[in-house]
Amino acid sequence: MRVVFTSFSGRYSSNPRALFEGVRRRRPEWETRWLADPARLGDFPAGVSTVPFGGEACVAALEGADLVISDDHIALDWEKRPGTVYLQTWHGTPLKRIHRDVLWAPPGRIDRLSEDVARWDHLLSPNRVSTPRLRRAFEYTGPIHETGYPRNDVLNSPEAAKVRAEVRAALGIADSTTAVLYTPTWRDDRVFGADGPDFTLAIDPARFADALGGDHVLLLRTHSLVTHRLARSDGGPLVDVSDHPDVAELYLAADVMVTDYSSTMFDFAVTGKPLLFYAYDLDDYRDRLRGFYFDLTADPPGPVLRTEEQVLAALADLDPVVARYRPAYERFRATFGHAEDGHATDRVLDLLG
Repeated sequence: MRVVFTSFSGRYSSNPRALFEGVRRRRPEWETRWLADPARLGDFPAGVSTVPFGGEACVAALEGADLVISDDHIALDWEKRPGTVYLQTWHGTPLKRIHRDVLWAPPGRIDRLSEDVARWDHLLSPNRVSTPRLRRAFEYTGPIHETGYPRNDVLNSPEAAKVRAEVRAALGIADSTTAVLYTPTWRDDRVFGADGPDFTLAIDPARFADALGGDHVLLLRTHSLVTHRLARSDGGPLVDVSDHPDVAELYLAADVMVTDYSSTMFDFAVTGKPLLFYAYDLDDYRDRLRGFYFDLTADPPGPVLRTEEQVLAALADLDPVVARYRPAYERFRATFGHAEDGHATDRVLDLLG
C-alpha cells in the first residue's frame, strides 16, 4: 500500500498528521510519503519520506499512490489513476460558508477547486451538523463519515498534560502566565482582491500589555493564507505561533481563545477552556463577504465582542464570563463535539482497512 499525505500545501499538520502517526503505529508495512514544503522540512520527523510540494515529482507521487490523504484541495494538475482512493479529511467544522455556498469568490476559483472535489472517494465530517453542509457546499455525492477529527484526539489523550507543559516550556510561558491564543481567520477580499497587507492585527500588543500586565501572553495564530504577510505593530507580549506545526498543541498550551469566525473555535471547545469572539467586522463578514451557516450571536458559547476594549476587559475578569456562558458552552460542545472522544484516528483507520 503506497500512501501519500498532504496538508495545506506541504505542512506536517492537522488530520493527515494524526492519521500518518496512526498508520505508523497500526500499519508499519505501508509505504508512506509526504508532499512537503521545502521551507518546512524541519517540521517533519526524521526518516519520513518526503517529496517537494508541486512539480513533477509531486505529481508522480500522487499518480502512483494507492491512497491519498489530504485535508484541503490539492490544487495541482494530476490524474488519479483507477484504483487509487482519495480520502479528504477537510480541515474544520464550518461556521462560515464554504465552496459553492460562499457569498463572494474570485471568478473561476470555485470551479478550479471543484476539479479536486471530483477526485474525492471519501470525506470526513467532524459532526452530524456539518455533514449536510459539506455535502451541499461541495456538491459531493460520495460517502461521508462522521468520525470526528483525528487531529483532536490528543486533546483527550493521557498525554495532554505532558504536551501542554512541553509546549509552554518551549515557548517560554511560565506556569503562572495566562496564555491567550488569538486565531483570526482570513478575509477573502483582502487575500484575493486588495492591494496592501492581507490582514492587520486587530489586537494591539501594547494595549494588551497595558490592560493585562506581564502575567498574560498573546499567542498569535494566523491562517496559512496570510502567515508571513501580516502588518502588525511591534511591542508587547506577542508570540507569533503561526508556524507551529500542530495547532492542537497550542490548544493545550493556551488558557483561553480569542477568535472571530475561525473553525478553531470548534476544536478548542473540546478542551473546555473559555472562548471569546472578537467580531469587529461581523455584519460585513456575515452579510457581504462570506456568510454563515448559523447565527453565532443566537446562543454563543462565549461573549461576542465588537471592540478591542471589550475583549481586554473580558480577559481581565474571565471568571464571570465563564460562569455566564457555561450552559451555552456545554450546548455548543454537545452539538459540535459529540464525536471528539479521542478515538477518531482509529475509526478512520478502520475505514481504510
